[in-house]
Amino acid sequence: MAGAKKGDQVKVFYVGRLADGSVFDSSEGQAPLEFIVGRKEVIRGFDQAVLGMTPGEVKTLTLPAEQAYGPYQEDMVAEVQRADVPAQLKLVVGNHLELTREDGEPIVVKIIALDETKVTLDANHPLAGQDLTFEIRLLDIL
Repeated sequence: MAGAKKGDQVKVFYVGRLADGSVFDSSEGQAPLEFIVGRKEVIRGFDQAVLGMTPGEVKTLTLPAEQAYGPYQEDMVAEVQRADVPAQLKLVVGNHLELTREDGEPIVVKIIALDETKVTLDANHPLAGQDLTFEIRLLDIL
């Protein structure tokens, strides 16, 4: 059988690990992940890794941050005045808030610091700046 190519709908099982070996995501024990190769439905390096794979094949690869969730960007960290944050929001370091960007799109930010007057928010993806290792098992090309 021919390997997966751009435009193919595929089903995979995967396990994603951080550099320390801890699992950050896995489809094991759940329904397989289905996506169309080349449509940017998954991170770029994952998408590229599936190209050429055949059903039953297993591949392990490490993606540099640039091919995963990108580098950590300091310009995505911002301080805001505590008075500008809606009073009903629970402000606790480590909590995530969903805010609305100027263009109307939602964005999730993490509270990384706060004091009496300021709240520091981080809009980076939680896995930004990290190399990720995936074990991918191609189940089927649909």
